[in-house]
Amino acid sequence: MVSLDDAVIARYEKYGMRFEILVDPNLVESWKDGNTDISLDKIAAIDEVFIDSRAGERPTSSDLDKAFQTSNFNEIAFKILSDGEIQLTSSQRKKMTESKKRQIIQHIQSNAIDPKTKTPHPLTRIEIALDQTRFSIDPFKNIDIQIKEVIKLLKPLIPLSFENSRLAFRISGKNYGSVFKILSKYKEKDDWLENGDWACIIDIPAGLKGEIISKVMSKDSEAEYREL
Repeated sequence: MVSLDDAVIARYEKYGMRFEILVDPNLVESWKDGNTDISLDKIAAIDEVFIDSRAGERPTSSDLDKAFQTSNFNEIAFKILSDGEIQLTSSQRKKMTESKKRQIIQHIQSNAIDPKTKTPHPLTRIEIALDQTRFSIDPFKNIDIQIKEVIKLLKPLIPLSFENSRLAFRISGKNYGSVFKILSKYKEKDDWLENGDWACIIDIPAGLKGEIISKVMSKDSEAEYREL
């Protein structure tokens, strides 16, 4: 739970009344991006609803029932966080916006390729094109939604192709453990060979091909691979 000193205000207005709760801005960002491991009691600095958090003024029970049809804090907090506004300082907003921008750019580079060269675009090229679109990144809007919006705006500026690559790997048994950690989430199927080697087929976004191969070879310099 965030301290009161580090918390920011989440504000929601209805029927001419204002309702506020104090929250951790970083956890709110992750919660809005769909992280189901974050519960509302972790986000809130205190389980209290205010009409003016700075003055410590609280709404009446009838005010809460009128606006939210409940006095349950978690239900009210969910509504405020879902439909309200988060009051950030300019430095907080800048920091969180830059962080989300980096995530969007990294996602596009990892999942898209230039259809002419069949290689990922450099991060700087994607960033320059993104800046040209003048897209306004929202630190609290779901990142998957924003990625889709950004891709639509980028396509007229840089060629983007979202393809998958299937790779077959043959790994020495002694290096299985370290390589499996890299490939497991992409694995289609695998098998142990008679000589003790491990073989697997993975399906990955084409933009990740070079990175995955590099990671595997760093763990097993004798690994064999081919694209299917």
